[in-house]
Amino acid sequence: MGADGPALCDLPRQRLEDMAVAGAQILECYRLLGKTGGNVVAEVLRGQGEFYEWDHYPKGDVYDPETHAQYYYHAHPVSLRGGEHGHFHTFLRSRGMPADISPAPVADQREPREEGDALSHLIAISMDAHGRPVRLFTTNRWVTGEVWYRAADVIRMLDQFRMDLAYPSLPTNIWISAMIRLFRPEIEALIEARDAAMAAHHRPGGDAEAFEDHSLEVVSVLDISVDRQIGRVHAALGAPGDG
Repeated sequence: MGADGPALCDLPRQRLEDMAVAGAQILECYRLLGKTGGNVVAEVLRGQGEFYEWDHYPKGDVYDPETHAQYYYHAHPVSLRGGEHGHFHTFLRSRGMPADISPAPVADQREPREEGDALSHLIAISMDAHGRPVRLFTTNRWVTGEVWYRAADVIRMLDQFRMDLAYPSLPTNIWISAMIRLFRPEIEALIEARDAAMAAHHRPGGDAEAFEDHSLEVVSVLDISVDRQIGRVHAALGAPGDG
């Protein structure tokens, strides 16, 4: 994977066209929110009171009971942020997963008490101080307390991530759904790199220790630019890019 992510020229035209539509949706969200000086992060923080490190925003997360997609925004202490303001974590609950998908056979899997509440972490989106995305990353299991699924299965889950809600913000929900689609090749590559890195991360205690190793938090990461990605998509489609 290059600095800009995987090459796009070999993708099916239908996938590229969907990515182009997603890019246009993202820009439209920026246009609408920009008219009142807003952004997708400010939308989820609005009305939530003082912004505390580690807390989930909005409170209780955002969960779509039809698609079973879920996300929240939070920030680490300034010393641990690496220049970001905070990041979105995106998930799919087991009720929204294809029926033939099951957790990976790794040690010390902890299923939630309530059936259907198992979460798979899809991708995290780092945001800058202006509310724009700057990188994508995957995490070790302990970070979000997820149930671990194989990379191939997590990639299949990406099709199911759709936030079809007005709460807490329709533009932010459209934006986060479109981000998964615009950066689909990059997200797939990061999820595959996650599994490869975990397989190589041998610990004396085996799988259980590796997945709970707090020295390994971010497993794979890629810097991104919405404008650059839209330009790459248009170039792959043989049309003029937007920048």
